[in-house]
Amino acid sequence: MPERVLITGGAGFIGRHVAELLLEHGYKVRALDSLIEQVHPPGRHQNELPADVELVVGDIRDESAVQRALEGAESVIHLAAEVGVGQSMYAVERYTSVNDVGTAVLFQCLIERPVRRVVTASSMSIYGEGLYRSADGALHQDVVRDGRNKFGGWDPLGPDEQPLSPAPTPETKSPGLRSVYAINKYVQERLTLTLARQYGMECAALRLWNAYGPGQALSNPYTGVLAIFASRVANGERPMVFEDGQQRRDFVHVADVAAAFLLALRHPSANGEVFNIGSGEDRTVEEVARVLASTMGRTDLEPLITDQARAGDIRHNIPDLTKARTMLGYRPRRDFSEGLHELAEWVARQEADDRVAEARRELEMRGLVA
Repeated sequence: MPERVLITGGAGFIGRHVAELLLEHGYKVRALDSLIEQVHPPGRHQNELPADVELVVGDIRDESAVQRALEGAESVIHLAAEVGVGQSMYAVERYTSVNDVGTAVLFQCLIERPVRRVVTASSMSIYGEGLYRSADGALHQDVVRDGRNKFGGWDPLGPDEQPLSPAPTPETKSPGLRSVYAINKYVQERLTLTLARQYGMECAALRLWNAYGPGQALSNPYTGVLAIFASRVANGERPMVFEDGQQRRDFVHVADVAAAFLLALRHPSANGEVFNIGSGEDRTVEEVARVLASTMGRTDLEPLITDQARAGDIRHNIPDLTKARTMLGYRPRRDFSEGLHELAEWVARQEADDRVAEARRELEMRGLVA
């Protein structure tokens, strides 16, 4: 009999892609999702699940809903979460309740109804600033940055006040929890690794970088940056870029993220481990905004560089994928340019509400943009 996998948050962007891949590999799939309006606007069809996925509509904090969803499940992929660094800094109770209390409720139910393996979505945000290297080759893993440096730039400085260069960040780097969202994701992965092993279940956590691709919530101004840029461009607005736009990020196609979850669900070496999941290529945010606008046929929409910082944002963070490649056989396969063309073609068929200015005002009103 094929294994039944419960995907919490399974009707979301990543969840739908994971569900499709699991079905292709012969699994039975059930999704638990609360279908909140910020992610699933009423009447929008991009949030539809494959027909073979059984959907349980319910909140991850509702024990009875979780118990129903777990009935007959043999493994769990835990994606249910409120997502977004900026919003987490003022919607503190909501984020902590859904992300951390929700994970606690899931494991409270799993204690009574254990499964073979639980794979939880963590985030690169738990690192805070990534690993840095100084000119003498020394590595710095506890870099803290509060806005501009003393010379007026945005890059962090070393003890000698010289610029630091970003280096690939391994899983061994100590956490640098700079936002409520980062704290939430760290708690989620620690609950997973602690409780699963205590009660005889296998477990793994995937620290995801910036996932993108068709199916993102274009009208959610706190979702992934590429979806935010795409929504702006689709509405004839310039993509808004904070700081000077030279911060570096890794953008990973959602198909590669889904493949990583399948590997973590199946591979014996995944048990008890955390893994970085990205593309292995980093780019500046300004570059990405320009390339996406060009791909969408709007070269006239130059990035709007705000020269402002948001609370909780980090400067540079790029992943070291050595562990995932070696232990899981993870190989990101999607070319970035091809992925952007796929995203652009999908966006052209969608209706996107641009709420970025509204979200910025919300942050400014609370003193979270400076």
